[in-house]
Amino acid sequence: MDKEKLKRSGQVLAPSIFTMGNMACGFYALNAANVGDFPAAATAILGGIAFDMLDGRVARLVHGESAFGVEFDSLSDFLTFGVAPAHMMCQLLLKDYGVWGYVVAFAYALCGGLRLARFNAVAHSGKGSKTHFTGLPIPAAAGCLASFVILYHVVESADPAKALGPFLWAIPLLANGGPFFVGILAFLMVSTIPYGAFKQADLFHRDNRKLLVVVAAVLGALYVWPSRAVFVIFLVYVLSGLAGLAFRRPSVPYPHN
Repeated sequence: MDKEKLKRSGQVLAPSIFTMGNMACGFYALNAANVGDFPAAATAILGGIAFDMLDGRVARLVHGESAFGVEFDSLSDFLTFGVAPAHMMCQLLLKDYGVWGYVVAFAYALCGGLRLARFNAVAHSGKGSKTHFTGLPIPAAAGCLASFVILYHVVESADPAKALGPFLWAIPLLANGGPFFVGILAFLMVSTIPYGAFKQADLFHRDNRKLLVVVAAVLGALYVWPSRAVFVIFLVYVLSGLAGLAFRRPSVPYPHN
């Protein structure tokens, strides 16, 4: 019996190590944003996304899923993808808008917390979907902001060689509309718009060969333009939910968790 308990403890601990890595990234991002090192803060948030992707996969691999893991993961997500991006954007852009900038930053963190609470409630009820998320996942919202901040730093570096190239023209526009950009992401997190989950995607299945081509193209873009490609990937995912909403046929039922 003791061996079984020890084995179970090890199974729960394995994914929790990656969750702690996620939390450490969020803590570092807060401190980096506090001293004005915004590229470091944004990179830490992206690192947190990598840890967040790994902890769930490790949990399933070692059969270490647990209620403790779900709650611990949500707390880490709230710090790294809710509080840290809100603070980073507030220090970088939103504080220039006075009290309304702080309100928008808080609204983002609040909506992130509500998004996670809803996700946990659905997960505990056993009614979650394997094909889609309800509302924009908080790591995607945080990734969009983090990759934007990295490109913003490239544009602001005043290096003509770096400031030229695809997609960088959009960065000043998003910066000028900072409160709207952050506010839209906050709204999308608490919306009921479905976003693809890709949890069961088998890239080598005959029906998914087109998806394999897309993945190859994405990897190529990451190699050629790493920072720009990351931003575009997150932005396209954010827009995919809105596009699906706009082009959904009236006869197709609207999915809910």
